[in-house]
Amino acid sequence: MPLFEIRDLWVSYGKALILEGVSMEVETEELVAVIGPNGAGKTTLLRAISGVSELRGSIFFENEKIDHLSPVEVVKKGIIHCPERRRLFPDLSVEDNLKMGAYLRAKDKEGVLRDLKMMFNLFPILKERRSQDARTLSGGEQQMLAIARSLMSQPKFLMLDEPSLGLAVLVKKLIADAIKDIRKGGVTVLLVEQDAALAFDMADRVYVLEQGKVALRGLPKDLMNDSYIKEIYLGIV
Repeated sequence: MPLFEIRDLWVSYGKALILEGVSMEVETEELVAVIGPNGAGKTTLLRAISGVSELRGSIFFENEKIDHLSPVEVVKKGIIHCPERRRLFPDLSVEDNLKMGAYLRAKDKEGVLRDLKMMFNLFPILKERRSQDARTLSGGEQQMLAIARSLMSQPKFLMLDEPSLGLAVLVKKLIADAIKDIRKGGVTVLLVEQDAALAFDMADRVYVLEQGKVALRGLPKDLMNDSYIKEIYLGIV
């Protein structure tokens, strides 16, 4: 039984149908990537899992149906969504942003302090910046903070929405290496990413979402040999 499973998911915004019959699954400690063009429904997929969007279909986590839960209840299950474009608290310090990620476990003061140290080990630059307001950080540093804040919730299942968006190549590599370390630490990851090459490098399996539907799915090594993927997503003719 997979840790996480979606069966026949449909999501509409008004009269616009965004997701059409999407099904996927993620095994424990697996890193699964979802790639696709803008407007394919990738962010909507994560919002539906998070309990933010109305939906039809079924979502299971740890063999329990969760598609009826509120966003807070979803978080309490250990499902954490790190959103696109970071959405930090800009006027709070780096350290206070991290502590906000642990708001559901605020009484566990020792555990929170321990995890703060872990985040500073994972992203050393955040330790240097711990007293700075989040708005003063570079784009890459803000992305590191967004991921670290998500980890402060001690996720079982971490959803990352476009973590490399707008970042320089070297910073992308730092973020990718951190995500690999997170996965090695036992966190199951669902990664939404437009940079297909980056996604293929990290993922155990890949789903290709186009026009609200799963167009392709498979192992990265197999998809990278697909002529359509090569041309459209990897720029190889």
